[in-house]
Amino acid sequence: MRHRHLIGHAVTTPSTLDSGGRPRTLPEDLLREASQRLAVIALLGATLWVAGTVLGHLAAYPSLGAAAFHLDSSDAIAGASALLSLALFFYARKCPRGPHLSLDLGLGYMVLTGMAIGLTFHWNPVPPNFPVYPMISWTGVVVLMFAAIVPSTPAKTLVASLVAVSMTPLAMLVAKARGVWDYGSNINVVIMHYPDYLLAGVAVVISHVVTKLGRQVAKARELGSYELGELLGRGGMGEVYKATHRMLARPAAIKLIRPEMLGAQNESAQLTAQRFRREAEAAANLRSPHTVELYDFGVTEDQTMYFVMEMLDGMDLETLIRSHGPLPAGRAIHILRQACASLEEAHARGLVHRDVKPANIHVGMLGLEHDFVKMLDFGLVKSVAGPSTEQSLATAAGFTPGTPAYMAPEMALGEPVDARADIYSLGCVAYYVVTGAMVFESVNAYQAIAMTLRDEPVPPSQRTNNPIPPALERLILDCLAKKPRDRPGSAAELSRALASIDTAPWGEEQAREWWEAERRDEVEVVTVGDSREVVTFVR
Repeated sequence: MRHRHLIGHAVTTPSTLDSGGRPRTLPEDLLREASQRLAVIALLGATLWVAGTVLGHLAAYPSLGAAAFHLDSSDAIAGASALLSLALFFYARKCPRGPHLSLDLGLGYMVLTGMAIGLTFHWNPVPPNFPVYPMISWTGVVVLMFAAIVPSTPAKTLVASLVAVSMTPLAMLVAKARGVWDYGSNINVVIMHYPDYLLAGVAVVISHVVTKLGRQVAKARELGSYELGELLGRGGMGEVYKATHRMLARPAAIKLIRPEMLGAQNESAQLTAQRFRREAEAAANLRSPHTVELYDFGVTEDQTMYFVMEMLDGMDLETLIRSHGPLPAGRAIHILRQACASLEEAHARGLVHRDVKPANIHVGMLGLEHDFVKMLDFGLVKSVAGPSTEQSLATAAGFTPGTPAYMAPEMALGEPVDARADIYSLGCVAYYVVTGAMVFESVNAYQAIAMTLRDEPVPPSQRTNNPIPPALERLILDCLAKKPRDRPGSAAELSRALASIDTAPWGEEQAREWWEAERRDEVEVVTVGDSREVVTFVR
């Protein structure tokens, strides 16, 4: 990584176009959320059409008797509107062609709803001398609701709103032509519904405000040379966004760490930023191909810290095991040895990962290689050579780093840790990979830590029906020893021990066949490691 500096002014003026060349309104993830809101509105519309029709007949029953339940043309309009609403509901939920088309269809739905409302209210005969006075119709209410909840450009909102509110006056003209309402001069049509046209103007103002806010959101999401896209997940220390380098068009994942998540007060913000820079540089200096690449890092003007990482193709081990069950011994060894290669380099530089777990081990494709492992989230990395009084970025927040179910006993006790703490965690990962179960099943973090300190692990072969070579079982139990001195002394030693185990081979040929079969059946999946903070994709 070439640039290792704090970015003082991370926000720059954004383009007025999005990645598809359309005028920028809202970021893609917010547009998808708006599409889901449109689905809710459509479902509500279908419910109201059905409920309104049924209740209307029931209300007429005392005066009309059985004749109140005779169906007429207004019932047909209500039924068609309900079906249209349900169709939009299912379409907007799936967004098969993206949220932009879904929201444009929402504007068309608004116009058709206005037409249905106008025809329904003016279909039946109106008593003579029925007063004509200015009023706000339900169409005006619908127009305002759509402007606030379903964002669109002001121009589109203006056109759609004017057409929608014109449906009720048009229905009045139809009613007069059918002879069901003689309201006198046609000027009464304008007098009665001019408030709706005023609401159409208000809808344009609302749309302009929403669009401006969307551009401000897009601008605020631009960090250095990277433009943030959709929100992919939230975790314990921040959020993860899909991002693109504005010059190189290189995809990346950006993890934002809010200052409040690190306990950073105003007086300690500079110290926190310095600590963040030091630990980010330590992670950036790792060059193993099995360590996730850190492209850039920085601190924005509001002291939000961010990591820019490579976008990975595949899934983390936790997702893999949950989806497909325990792995055969040969594949488990193949994956674990690559994880050892990443940790070996970190340990050689005096760094301890401190949060080795299945969610932080990514398995996927890199170039033409399959089952390629990347160790994720070195954000909790800590040097074992520094002064004992120096806090890390994680411990500065006032909590114990790591994940209890995979935490070494000495870490749980708050004692000094070295590379063998990562060996213990990798042993927990190996146990999970071959059995599909954690070493100690617990209901909360406190129980997990207590069991880690007190109980001996059940041999993996007793937790699964899959065959586990005795040598692999012994090695996993050695990694889970309570005392660091009883574990393998290094990641390199563990890797050599894994390589010596006699089992069915697993290599590139087997891995390629597995991933090709997997790709034929899967849809796009998004998983996020480290409490769902590091983004990976299966496309």
